[in-house]
Amino acid sequence: MSRYGEVDLTAVTLLSVKDRLTKVGVAQFGRAASSPEELAAVAGVIDRLPDLLGARVLRDTVDAVVASHAAGRPVVLFAGAHVVKVGVQPFLIPLIERGVVRHVGLHGAGAIHDVEVALFGSTSEDVEANLAAGAFGMVRETPEFFHAAAAAGRARGEGLGEALGRALVEADAPHVGHSLLAAAWRAGIPATVHVALGTDTIHAHPAASGADLGETTMRDFRILAHTLLEARGATVLNLGSAVILPEVFLKALATARNLGHRVARVTMVNCDFVRQYRPERNIVERPTRLAGRGISLIGHHEILVPLLAAGVIERFGAAKAKKAADAPRRAAKGGASPRKRRPAARTGGKR
Repeated sequence: MSRYGEVDLTAVTLLSVKDRLTKVGVAQFGRAASSPEELAAVAGVIDRLPDLLGARVLRDTVDAVVASHAAGRPVVLFAGAHVVKVGVQPFLIPLIERGVVRHVGLHGAGAIHDVEVALFGSTSEDVEANLAAGAFGMVRETPEFFHAAAAAGRARGEGLGEALGRALVEADAPHVGHSLLAAAWRAGIPATVHVALGTDTIHAHPAASGADLGETTMRDFRILAHTLLEARGATVLNLGSAVILPEVFLKALATARNLGHRVARVTMVNCDFVRQYRPERNIVERPTRLAGRGISLIGHHEILVPLLAAGVIERFGAAKAKKAADAPRRAAKGGASPRKRRPAARTGGKR
């Protein structure tokens, strides 16, 4: 036993999420383009932007994502809490469903907002209104769901992101279609949640278990490092995480390189509405020394993310349409050219 006093979390007063003031609801979320014509219209706006400064950077980011995916390299998506709160999930989830994004990373706050959106259709409580009364974060439903999923995931040997995504899908959450964690679980790609204990509202709940959170988030670190083993030529998007995810990424990258994988020619993109120290150093600069490229995309997530996602999806749709249109011409010339046999995937050795 510690020689220092501790608060008794079983004595905290909890309220229902139904009685909490929130700022964001799914009715405010964006709506992704639903037809090739709508996608083309958005892509046309991007194409007509000036070839200067931020507009050029936006197009460069689209190009990087498309190039990595076309080459069979991973596209990794990190999202901070603010990104999950501004209604851009309808634009990001199609990138998961179409196989463009192959790894999703959130920190604890981002995962909490993702879970609340899926379960209740609202999130982002009014902190100032609740903090003075000691009610900030003191709801029952969110931490009960979160901690139950963590405990079940630990028992199954899963990471925290996988456990939360599974739990949301299996619970048939009313707004599960807006969840990044659920979309990743359905698509069979890793979703990792990187928790810093004491930073999230759910840590003040009586059911909070450091063993469950610690083991499952530690597994997620190893899962992220495993993704980075094959990240040569990848594109990594850090959307709005200022501290935790850039720090976690840098350690996971160091682990992958320590294990003998060079992980070079990576395009690192940091998208936020201001430049901040850790994303600039740990995302844009330090990881790109081995023939990589760093991009800073500055602006509001609720504007840039829909444009970026629509630009990527339209490029893939246009490529498929061109391929389909060229098929009769190739057939008329005696059939398609024989495809070169791709070498078998390497599972070991240095990258």
